[in-house]
Amino acid sequence: MDKVFKALGDPTRRHILQLLREREMTAGELADCFQLAKPTLSGHFNVLREADLVTSEKSGTTITYRLNVSVLEEALLGFADLVGLVAPPAGRAMRKLARRHV
Repeated sequence: MDKVFKALGDPTRRHILQLLREREMTAGELADCFQLAKPTLSGHFNVLREADLVTSEKSGTTITYRLNVSVLEEALLGFADLVGLVAPPAGRAMRKLARRHV
């Protein structure tokens, strides 16, 4: 979860994730959306890959990025559970069962 929150801590990486939420994009298409040097963007892509927030597929010289929504959902649910915003799934199921028998 630490890698996910590190990745989400940067506004450029959050913007990349927003763009990928709409559709998969090549590294070149993403680069066109920013006024950053390609090595700088490459570093951002590496952080997102290390956090498993994006997957990449290389075809020749083109790299295509896709959002990995399940990892983001898991991290957010884990954080919400950690701070007590939601009950763990087993706890919710037990409360529903208890309500039926009251």
